[in-house]
Amino acid sequence: MKLATKEEIEEIKRRLLEHYPAAETELHYRNAYELLVAIMLSAQCTDKRVNMITPALFEKYPDIPSLANADLDEVKALIKTCSFFNNKAKNLIKMAQMVMEEYGGEIPMDEKKLVKLPGVGQKTAHVFMIEYTHANLMAVDTHVFRVAHRLGLSDAKTVEGTEKDLVEKFKTDLNRIHQAMVLFGRYICTAKNPKCDTECFLTDLCKSRESFKAK
Repeated sequence: MKLATKEEIEEIKRRLLEHYPAAETELHYRNAYELLVAIMLSAQCTDKRVNMITPALFEKYPDIPSLANADLDEVKALIKTCSFFNNKAKNLIKMAQMVMEEYGGEIPMDEKKLVKLPGVGQKTAHVFMIEYTHANLMAVDTHVFRVAHRLGLSDAKTVEGTEKDLVEKFKTDLNRIHQAMVLFGRYICTAKNPKCDTECFLTDLCKSRESFKAK
């Protein structure tokens, strides 16, 4: 598969930002605490499912101090319809405890500090900072990975390599491009039966369209 040219990359960027001028996460949250918890829950789980879980969770544990003192079995029960709920419940409580102990109960707005929190890897930290602080960062989830490869923006085999390629090629507006690529991949450039001929606005720039037409 051919990679996108510099001119094609600029056009992809322009169209993504034009079609998604105010793209943001579809996770429901009211503050930094709720956003970080929602992102942690969203790993290997849909945003729709997370949004069904969090209202009861946040009612029971409305802030970092209450979550830090939460009963593990109660947290598990509240998030049991989420994938990997056992590990996620443990990490949520440990995360809150560390935020209390190390950062005075305030979620740190620093990538290096965020990734030290239990259950928070680089992708989670980047997604959090992209949404909450509009940081010029890229995060690669399953949608971004798929879109990047179909458009010839990367041929890297790993998430880390794909992220590096996207950062190098787009350079600026990374937070907005991330949000746009997530929505584009979720609703148009879907894993199965992508909407190439009906809704896609990047068809002429796609490096994979022929493979879908052949199926």
